[in-house]
Amino acid sequence: MRETGVSEESLRRRGGGAGRSGPPGRRDSRRPRATAAVSRTAAAAAQRRERERLPRYWFAHQLVLTLSGRRPVHTLLGHTLPAAYDLLVELAPRAPLRPADSRAAAPVVQRCGEYRPRHGVIEAFARIASGDRLSALAFRLELGADARWRCAAIDLGPTVPSAATPV
Repeated sequence: MRETGVSEESLRRRGGGAGRSGPPGRRDSRRPRATAAVSRTAAAAAQRRERERLPRYWFAHQLVLTLSGRRPVHTLLGHTLPAAYDLLVELAPRAPLRPADSRAAAPVVQRCGEYRPRHGVIEAFARIASGDRLSALAFRLELGADARWRCAAIDLGPTVPSAATPV
């Protein structure tokens, strides 16, 4: 028995033992649990942030923004080699990844994979979703002498008519 005259048994029954922060027996649904579970949305956001750190996902996202007309071409000037930049300058005005319907959701990178034929080279492919339409995007990244990845080639496959080009 303790000095206060309350037995260990009664403390345990009322929930007033060690580790409690509130009054004994209090049941407040607004208080955080002792073992805070990570929400599904927080876990998905953390996974997305981790994914965006990979060069293939970062470049795929930047190329989608440019080729859908949401970002100007010159934002990729330092991230592309001359031949790829020239192709972007040619493709960007047509906005081949722009959704056909102006009310449709903006295109997003659903999945992005890679193949490394040798050290310092990534050949990446991405699946782009825009509403109910899926598109493919392939690009090649090369590691420069300054340890920065640069886009060396871009391929959209067969071009599909976009909202900007009449059929």
